[in-house]
Amino acid sequence: MRTLSLDIIRSSEIEGEILEESQVRSSIARRLGMDIAGLVPSDRRVDGVVEMSLEATQNYAMPLTAERLFKWHALLFPAGAAGSGVLKIGAWRDDSKGPMQVVSGALGRERVHYEAPPAGVVPAEMAAFFGWVNRTGGIDPVLRAAVSHLWFVTIHPFEDGNGRIARAVADWGLARSENTAQRFYSMSSQIRKERKLYYELLESTQKSGLDITDWAQWFVACLGRAIESAEISLSAVVKKGKFWKDRSGISINGRQRLMLNKLLDGFQGKLTSTKWAKLADCSQDTAQRDLQDLISKGVMSKDPGGGRSTSYSLKRP
Repeated sequence: MRTLSLDIIRSSEIEGEILEESQVRSSIARRLGMDIAGLVPSDRRVDGVVEMSLEATQNYAMPLTAERLFKWHALLFPAGAAGSGVLKIGAWRDDSKGPMQVVSGALGRERVHYEAPPAGVVPAEMAAFFGWVNRTGGIDPVLRAAVSHLWFVTIHPFEDGNGRIARAVADWGLARSENTAQRFYSMSSQIRKERKLYYELLESTQKSGLDITDWAQWFVACLGRAIESAEISLSAVVKKGKFWKDRSGISINGRQRLMLNKLLDGFQGKLTSTKWAKLADCSQDTAQRDLQDLISKGVMSKDPGGGRSTSYSLKRP
């Protein structure tokens, strides 16, 4: 859940779009049939992004086709969503608004980072792309995912959404390389951390010859860093799961569960009864009773010292 949420949120952030984390989590939970308390409603844009991301990796064994990418594009820009009315949805671009360019800078001082092939060659270019990307063998599948990302975003076949779909294509390729739909790392989260280098490499590679070694090396190294980050976050998840499993027979109320989870998630500073009362939205007396109850059950302990600044910590095994 955490990995999927981060992947979807960070991929949108790379393009400057901020998604509400609680909506993303709720949308994922509903689509995966996960029973999680406190789910909030999610809007169509969030549901579309989530559905595209899950479809890409859960159906990794299915080939990429134009129809499949058209569906992803329509999910990114659902009817009625902001901006969808002026875009050509679920179809290749036609360049009716001018050549497809990646541009930055203020009006009148724009900088063209990249100009894509003209719309007239897109169908043929995408046919060649599908013919290569759906093959097996001949190249390491991780490298195939790296090339697929670069190749797709270089063709830039849609009016908008090319970056997010390129990353979904890469996730599809990585899932194929692992032969599993389960996602334990987020490539998009790592790309978000390295966004400046990501765009610099895309630009330099697209403007140079056919040598894509630098891009491929960076992609593989970025994947390695994504996996390392996942090991750190997943170890915390496993540790948290073990904590609750070991205490499954202990009666713990809602306030206590809330505060224990905050401590397990890396609470900053010292926990006092005053902070407990504020965060758990209860009285000071109730906070003191909650803490004493957990101390008596061997879940928490009082830190050395005392007086008015008494603080409390989780009791380690």
